[in-house]
Formats: sequence, C-alpha cells, structure tokens
Amino acid sequence: MTQWRKSSRSATSDNTSCVEIAQLARNIGVRDSKDPAGPKIALQPAGFRVLLDAVKRGEHDRP
Repeated sequence: MTQWRKSSRSATSDNTSCVEIAQLARNIGVRDSKDPAGPKIALQPAGFRVLLDAVKRGEHDRP
C-alpha cells in the first residue's frame, strides 16, 4: 500500500491547499490532497529534485 504524506509546511488557513508525495518503487508520486483519487504524477528522483528546487525558488508561484 502506498503511503502518501503532506509537508507540514503545506498547511494553509483552510488546510486544503496541499500536495502529497509518496515513495514509489522507483519514482516519487505527487498528487493533490483535495482529490486523492484524481490524477497523480510520478517523477524520477532527479526530476522531483528539479521540481522541488524550482518551487523553493518561487518559479511556480501564482502572480
């Protein structure tokens, strides 16, 4: 069974704007916590690191 978890930093005042991640066999899974049955993506660890670094730099912030 896949264990999904969300970052303690992803909590907001409404506690619904979160992403969850999971360690898969060879990849990192990412999904929207509001829609756990919805779409998911699987990234290779190196690709996940690139995404994470871009998020930390604010490259995916809304204007």
